[in-house]
Amino acid sequence: MAAILARAGATAAASGSLPKSTGRRRRNAVIVAAATGTGQAMPQEGALERPAWSGETPLSRLVGALIAFKPLYSLMKLASREVIIRTAEKWNIPWREMTKKVLESDVYEVFERIRDPKLVYPDYYLSPFHAYDEGNLSWLEHHQKYSGNCEINDILDIGCSVGVSTRYLAEKFPSAQAVGLDLSPYFLAVAAQKEEKLSRQNPIRWVHANGEATGLPSDSFDLVSLAYVCHECPARAITVLVKEAFRVLRPGGTIALTDNSPKSKVLQELSPVLFTLMKSTEPFLDEYYMLDLEETMRQVGFANVCSILTDPRHRTVTATVPY
Repeated sequence: MAAILARAGATAAASGSLPKSTGRRRRNAVIVAAATGTGQAMPQEGALERPAWSGETPLSRLVGALIAFKPLYSLMKLASREVIIRTAEKWNIPWREMTKKVLESDVYEVFERIRDPKLVYPDYYLSPFHAYDEGNLSWLEHHQKYSGNCEINDILDIGCSVGVSTRYLAEKFPSAQAVGLDLSPYFLAVAAQKEEKLSRQNPIRWVHANGEATGLPSDSFDLVSLAYVCHECPARAITVLVKEAFRVLRPGGTIALTDNSPKSKVLQELSPVLFTLMKSTEPFLDEYYMLDLEETMRQVGFANVCSILTDPRHRTVTATVPY
């Protein structure tokens, strides 16, 4: 999401398509331009509020029962892992070669420098994710994540993974100080290792911390980005993440969340094989789809909550902290 946000925002600013006003309206124009893009057909919403295979529907319960059957679940994990790798390779991403290169590099030394050994991981973060038993706390899982002219001075990218979105933000807003924060020291080590090879006006600061309690000062950021984070968290954690974003944002600051859209026509029409495999690797998907994210943001205190489909599968939800 942050990559989309930065790229489209910079394009809109360069083309002069943003309003000439300053402050919150100008910042929101960048976010909206980023979310919608230019010259592209708008993605379609499905007929339902959420996919029929999610939540408490009979179909969802049937899929849950299949996943709970351990021998079948083991086969699902293997199949899901192969689907993910093949999808990457279909898009000319040499997954196996890149993984081998990372594991044979000095990333282990970077890992030891960046890891906070005192950090306590929340229980949900220790669950299996993306077809790996160790979930986000492993070297192999990190590779699955590869799938301007604005008043933004300080950026926080929560759940930055391997730093792709953070680097995009830093490149498109070179005068801003970007912070990439993640719970996984494995992800951060890969991100920091890549960053060390670059020369940047304002080097990215990598922080190993929990996005629910970042330890960062209040009122210290203009933009908080969460890209593809919420669907990997239980509802209680999503609420706390939104509260923490509200705390660290300055008045007038913007939160931008991009993630799966429950209203996506593509997701609602997934084949039984694909949605079963997907649910087998995403333990909190039902909670995410059942949560009213926009209303949660309003209850926390955000204003100007806006949600739009940014591509056939994903939505971007933006909101601002009142002055």
